[in-house]
This record gives sequence, structure tokens and C-alpha cells, in this order.
Amino acid sequence: MPLPKAELHLHIEGTLEPELAFELAARNGVPLPYADTGELREAYRFEDLQSFLNLYYELMAVLRTERDFEELADAYLARAAAQGVRHAEIFFDPQAHLSRGVAMGTVVEGLWRALGRSEERHGVSTRLIMCFLRDESAESALETLEAAKPYLDRITGVGLDSAEVGHPPVKFREVYETAAALGLRRVAHAGEEGPPEYITEALDVLGIERVDHGLRCMEDPALVERLVRDRVPLTLCPLSNVRLRTVDTLADHPLPAMLDAGLLCTVNSDDPAYFGGYAGDNFDALRETLFLDEKRLRELARNSFLASFLEDDEELRARYLAEVEAYEFGA
Repeated sequence: MPLPKAELHLHIEGTLEPELAFELAARNGVPLPYADTGELREAYRFEDLQSFLNLYYELMAVLRTERDFEELADAYLARAAAQGVRHAEIFFDPQAHLSRGVAMGTVVEGLWRALGRSEERHGVSTRLIMCFLRDESAESALETLEAAKPYLDRITGVGLDSAEVGHPPVKFREVYETAAALGLRRVAHAGEEGPPEYITEALDVLGIERVDHGLRCMEDPALVERLVRDRVPLTLCPLSNVRLRTVDTLADHPLPAMLDAGLLCTVNSDDPAYFGGYAGDNFDALRETLFLDEKRLRELARNSFLASFLEDDEELRARYLAEVEAYEFGA
């Protein structure tokens, strides 16, 4: 039985395994420039964030119908549950679908078919977070938020993802102010490839409550002190960092130093179909490579529930935290 955990940094489009990609491509009549799943897997070798994004957006072409999004989400939830995930806060990228002529309703309703029955089917509670693509315009983000208004009963928060460098958080001030006025929670990718200043700006200008990635905060001691003082969670994605060459090897990952500094770190899978592992795989890799002991692993699991957007159900959060404390390693 795996350690109970929450996953807070997961792009649903990034769970598209090659087998499902080919199945949906065949169903929807979408040609893929790969002979088979083996050749596609060979393409999952990236030089940097942009090389990953190119393939990520290319493969999204197979997602067309509510059924497609439902099957994508259901497949993720089944895998996540098997690896101990009890609560998942799931990102989706509507602009990447709207630009292909796929309606907001198709995406949200399809995902919700799986998310709405997830507790019953998989034992996983869920939240949905709509991300804006930072390499698109601020106007596009505002239009996307407007298109999402009929579905806000199913959307907990907003996020900011895609190519970070050259797209500072301040660019999205207005859309985040609008999202806050609508009562949406706010997160943003910052300090993955971008500088520590992007983290500070996301906190000060966008009012984010969690930092997605945030690795480079370690370059700014004053920022680390602030994040520790204010208990701002960081959603780290170790296997992703290695695949995208943000760190050279997992042994070089700053997670132990970040925990030693008192940062509220969580461990997540980001885009697991592309980066070699789901949430439990990331925990296993950290244990084996960084020699994290049971106390550290339990701390990371505890942090994941403390950092989650479960303020509307503190009883559920308390139950999950109790599961973490009761967990027996090696059982």
C-alpha cells in the first residue's frame, strides 16, 4: 500500500500516454507523424522546456470530444490512485483546445465526467484548476476566463504555465485580479526556468497562494525566508526537472536543502506520461536517489494535504492527514 498523498501539480494533457494517443488519433481520424507507440516514446527525449512543449501541443490534436477528455482524466485517476494519491488538483490548458476549435464546455464537461465520480470510482477527491498559457497574450487569458464563467462551479482556481522565460507574471495582473474577484484560488508556475524575481512578482502582483516549481528561490535567501515565514507551498516536480534539464541529475536536486531551509515542499509529477513517472514514482525515485528517510517522506505527504485547496472540506483534509500519520512504511 503506497504512502497517501495529494498531487497539486499535474497537467491533465501531460498524462496522455502513447497508447491512448494512438487510440484517440484512430478514433478521431487525426494523423500522427509516428509509426507506432515505440517511435513516439523515442520522441519523449527533451533538450529543454520548449522542446517538450512542442510535442505536448502537437499530441493535443487527438483530444476532440467530451469522451476523449473523460477517458484521459479517468486513466490518470486510476494510475494516481494506484500510487497512493488521495486528492488531486488538476491543471488543464483551455487555450490550447480553444485554438483548435474545441469548445470550453467540451473540455470542462468531459473532464468533469471523470472527476465528478472520482471519489466513488477511485477514492480520489479532486479540484480543477484552469491554467493560462503565458506565451499567449493577456487579452487571450481574459477572453479564456470569460469563456469559463459558465463553468466556475467546477473550477477551483487559475494557474499560469507554458514557456516561462520572457513572460513575467506582471503580464497577467489584470486576469488574476479578475479571477480573485470571482473567488478563484490562484497559483502560478514561477522559478522553474525563470529567475527568482518571477516568484516574488507572482506573489506580489498576482497574489498567488502556491508556487508551482519555485526551484530557483534558493538563489535568493531573502525570498526563501519570506516563503518559510508565510508558509507558501512549493509544488516541486523532481522527475520533470531532470527530464527538462533544470537539474542535471536527480542526485543534484535541491529538495533536501529546501526542506532543511524550512520550505513547505510538495512532490508531484507535472506531465507524467512525458517525464517518466507519476506521483508515487517521484516519491520512490527521491527515496532511492536522495536517501530520504521515512520522516522526510511523511513530511512531504503531510505537506501535500496542508498545501491543498481543501478549505471547503476541513474534515476531509483532517482524514487524509490522519491517514498519513497512521501509515506504516514497509507494510
